[in-house]
Amino acid sequence: MDVISESVKSMNGYKLHVVKTEKYKTNTLVWKMKAPLNKETVTLRSLLPHVLQSNSAAYPTTGKLRSYLDELYGATLFVDLAKKGEYHVITISVEIANEKFLSDNTPLLKKAFQFLSEILTKPNVQGNAFDQETVEKEKRTLKQRIQSVYDDKMRYSNFRLVQEMCNGEPYSLHVHGEKEDVDQITPESLYQYYQNALSQDELDLYVIGDVNEADAETFAGELLSFEERTPQSLPSGTDNGKERVNEVREEQDVKQGKLNIGYRTNVVYGDPDYYALQVFNGIFGGFSHSKLFLNVREKASLAYYVASRLESHKGLMMVMSGIDNSNYDQAVNIIKEQLEAMKNGDFTDQEIEQTKAVIKNQLLETVDTARGIVEVLYHNVVSGKDITLQTWMDEMDKVKSEEIAEVAKKVHLDTVYFLTGKEAGK
Repeated sequence: MDVISESVKSMNGYKLHVVKTEKYKTNTLVWKMKAPLNKETVTLRSLLPHVLQSNSAAYPTTGKLRSYLDELYGATLFVDLAKKGEYHVITISVEIANEKFLSDNTPLLKKAFQFLSEILTKPNVQGNAFDQETVEKEKRTLKQRIQSVYDDKMRYSNFRLVQEMCNGEPYSLHVHGEKEDVDQITPESLYQYYQNALSQDELDLYVIGDVNEADAETFAGELLSFEERTPQSLPSGTDNGKERVNEVREEQDVKQGKLNIGYRTNVVYGDPDYYALQVFNGIFGGFSHSKLFLNVREKASLAYYVASRLESHKGLMMVMSGIDNSNYDQAVNIIKEQLEAMKNGDFTDQEIEQTKAVIKNQLLETVDTARGIVEVLYHNVVSGKDITLQTWMDEMDKVKSEEIAEVAKKVHLDTVYFLTGKEAGK
């Protein structure tokens, strides 16, 4: 039996995904809006969900909106933005108590749908513009959010690696947009973008909980209806790898160097060798038993932290590490040696089994939460594939050592980025 059972129905302008589970005492609605990453719209798009969650026509202040959520037995509203390959994804979530566990019979699931509909389709608008005060407040917060990336050197160095590695590609854009573009946004331009997004984005609604599927479909049909559209799709994981490795050194007033290395994997989610790539990444640098951790951090004592992670829809692997400024050459060489070892099949059956077990546990932990279930299922929307979690785990279980070595040979070093202290550059 599948770990997650998902029912998908086409509604007016969007798809409804229902995952019936008795695991939680709450029901969760997760609304996803997906569009191609684009420099002209990335900052507008980053501002939009925060303006929508601030207030609405019926609840014109944040205080009134939050008070209403409190009345609904402490329901929660949450927004988020993510990059999935070359796409920019807005998420709006409403979590509410399941009325089955309450003594009164308030129809909470229906109220959750009504509230989501209010947030999405009845914003706080005057004429053809969002409420000015709300937009100005959220613009200030967005600037702080963008600035925080520059203040956190670990996040900053990863952002800079992506900027250098994917220069000229949409993926180089930051998920929160461009600070210099925030001031140009007006209540009118944001409202116009909001209308465009609702008429053009790929829209998906996930309902997770112990719900009646027919009820969910009825509420969705009554309360959420949009224009039909053909969502824009992009080629996945195109390889824009360079002929030679791009090395970038940046000096700032930092005590600890940040060494970030980017690779093109030439494999994306849903490819036949994607499962082997996951196991490869786990053995190479994904976990505390991996080669990077054991050789760079433990044996050579070169790094304060070191790990690798995959961007599954773009076909990238990033290595992130914190090192003393003087250890750059040695750290780069040892990291390169670990990749060569993987290509040569220099790993044990025990490492393979341990890695598979950790990945499986990680996946099962992810689907322990409603939002985690949505993140796993949403891979299929982004990739245009239909892979169940059970298939994912079964295919990974079948991966053999020679497949791991073969997929390692597809991984090519693209960019080495080093954020170093000013003293080290003298």
